[in-house]
Amino acid sequence: MPTPTPAPAPASASASASRTIELTGGLSVTVEEYGENTEGTGVLMLHGGAGPRTVAGISSALSEHVYVITPTHPGFDGTPRPERFDTVADLAVAYLDLLDTLDLKGVMVVGNSIGGWIAAEMALRDNHGRIGALTLLNAVGIHAHMKENRVVDPRTLAPAEVSQLSFANAQFRPDFASFSDAQRAAAVANQKTLAVYGGEGFTYDPKLRGRLHRVTVPVLVVWGEEDGIAPLKYGRGYADSFPDGHFAPIPDAGHFPQIEQMGRTLGAIADFVSTIVKPDASA
Repeated sequence: MPTPTPAPAPASASASASRTIELTGGLSVTVEEYGENTEGTGVLMLHGGAGPRTVAGISSALSEHVYVITPTHPGFDGTPRPERFDTVADLAVAYLDLLDTLDLKGVMVVGNSIGGWIAAEMALRDNHGRIGALTLLNAVGIHAHMKENRVVDPRTLAPAEVSQLSFANAQFRPDFASFSDAQRAAAVANQKTLAVYGGEGFTYDPKLRGRLHRVTVPVLVVWGEEDGIAPLKYGRGYADSFPDGHFAPIPDAGHFPQIEQMGRTLGAIADFVSTIVKPDASA
């Protein structure tokens, strides 16, 4: 849930288009669309507390194969957040409404950090059958039974400490001294919004793990092995909580495997799709 430097998009990245979509109940959501919705399906990409730019690179890469839509959680990056809209469950319902509005089916929901928590909550509420699979990238949301496996609360650490725990490779760690006043203000505002959604537990719902046995779609849990925020054993426990959970550790990566090891992360997703989600398609 920390605030890293955004990863640059690959040279072959597809261009994205931004628009605001009105959902049921009057909520407005700003989205980036990568590729075109030509088949009535796609990937819903959900960012973590560091904001939508941390998933821009992987969204663009995936769009070479499938339509990808990446919403900005209301309240992040200066977008409006209604006062009543203040839980992860609210986000989950809103994004299910988004899938209804776009009439997308068989969707893979991919979420990093708190985005993975939102994805899990979506799967528990998907009574319209919009979701075909989940991919969780170093997700938070469950509470570890053992203290040493629990997610670190970044609110208790200095930004430099959070950065060091989040990245295996020093070149990806942000240089906070280079931030402009506007960048610092935006980061602070995003963290305040994150705290609203996280609630009392901030990184987890104590009851979520006990509900995940009701998720019927296949789930891939991708995990940067050197994550100092959410440890590897936490990730294995997350995968084991799903009836059809699969675990893919990513070496030489921390809390943002899609940034530090995009190729390996994409490879894990591709293998999951070809062997579990759509095995007949590769036959």
